Amino acid sequence: MANEDHKLHIAMFPWLAFGHIIPYLELAKLLAGKGHKISFISTPKNIDRLPKLPPNIAPLVTFVKLPLPQVDNLPEDAEATSDLPFNKVSHLKLAHDGLQEPMTRFLQSADPDWILYDFSLYWLPPIARNLGIPNAFFSIFNAAMVSYVKPTLPSLDFHDDLTKLEDFTAPPKWVPFPTTESFRFFEVLRIFDSLAGAESDISDLARAEMVVRGCDAVLVRGCYEFEPEWLRMLEDIHVKPVLPVGELPTTANETDEETDTWRHTKQWLDKQERGSVVYVAFGSEAKPSQDELTEIALGLELSKLPFFWVLKTRRGQSDPDPIALPDGFEERTKGRGFIWTSWAPQLKILSHDSVGGFLTHSGWTSVVEAIQFEKALILLAFLAEQGINARILEEKKIGYLIPRNERDGSFTRESVAESVRLVMVEEEGQVYRDKVKEMKGLFGDSGIQERYVDNLLRHLQSRTRVTVK
Repeated sequence: MANEDHKLHIAMFPWLAFGHIIPYLELAKLLAGKGHKISFISTPKNIDRLPKLPPNIAPLVTFVKLPLPQVDNLPEDAEATSDLPFNKVSHLKLAHDGLQEPMTRFLQSADPDWILYDFSLYWLPPIARNLGIPNAFFSIFNAAMVSYVKPTLPSLDFHDDLTKLEDFTAPPKWVPFPTTESFRFFEVLRIFDSLAGAESDISDLARAEMVVRGCDAVLVRGCYEFEPEWLRMLEDIHVKPVLPVGELPTTANETDEETDTWRHTKQWLDKQERGSVVYVAFGSEAKPSQDELTEIALGLELSKLPFFWVLKTRRGQSDPDPIALPDGFEERTKGRGFIWTSWAPQLKILSHDSVGGFLTHSGWTSVVEAIQFEKALILLAFLAEQGINARILEEKKIGYLIPRNERDGSFTRESVAESVRLVMVEEEGQVYRDKVKEMKGLFGDSGIQERYVDNLLRHLQSRTRVTVK
């Protein structure tokens, strides 16, 4: 039986991508806010790049730095996916796999009550089991994406599924209800080598399957109010506890000082009309091709709407293919467009009254942040789970997908301009503007989020090895 007064020591180890690290940190902050001790594990450079914690919880969170081992073809300064071109991420996974010994030593010495870890750490469940430490897979992906992990229920035998590219363009065969949530051909084409195992390294799907098979519980970023059928299905096909932890809306750091970056940004935003600006950002990993960048830029120009664009032109210093805006674009859009090429305070930008819509890669953290502030969504997925996210949002009329060629993913400047205008100002797009306001009550509700964290803690406390006298 759970003893809700017993405070836990919970270790957390996310994959080396900021799209994973930040949701893990948000959950860590919520758990620490309830008085529980957190050991947050990553590499030195990644930890040094994290935002400061609020002073009331900082004493309860210990950052554990595990230096990456050297592996061939991995630049010395690369510790996160955003530091690398996409085709070099497999080397980061190999370095990450080299942390087995230091991770074992940490768990032996720290002896946490639980360890929560990511899809990539297929080698961690046996280590935790041997040490008698309860462990859980915490997926920053929503339940629909986790459904691509093959069932572990022995009576559901699907050994030959999800081996060919075309297998991913329809929902998995074990999904028992009708849905449109699957990858498009071009989305799978971009990630198939890492997803299904054409690389020499172990595939992402194989890693996730071993993690789900070996864990004591599956934690999912999500809630029953948003995707009840997917969460229930995961519990049915894996026959183990599946616990949604809420949508984990990003919390602003109240200790942040006004920076020059924000002051300069705010001055421009303050001059724009309420709800008129399109915010454009594609996260820490997604980098459009040069052709895609050109069409996005010229589409924004054609839209005639003001825009604020956080533009990432390369993935790390080793990226051999930096991208560039079309000749004359910045001059032609001067005053109406604002280009920012370094880190930008996304939460503050989205909270500004002049921003009305968000042209996004569909990463879930960005989606949740946009809905928190009632910003209409224009969707342009590039990598990984983003296509599945976009399909969920489209199916629920929360976001509008820019039309693309199904085979190669290409799109035109005209489709960008028409999509942006539809969602921002056209009468036909009112449904998207209304729906995102409706969803704010779910995605931004601190009471709902707290309820999911309390439920998670009850489960963790009921399964801890510690005997409370």
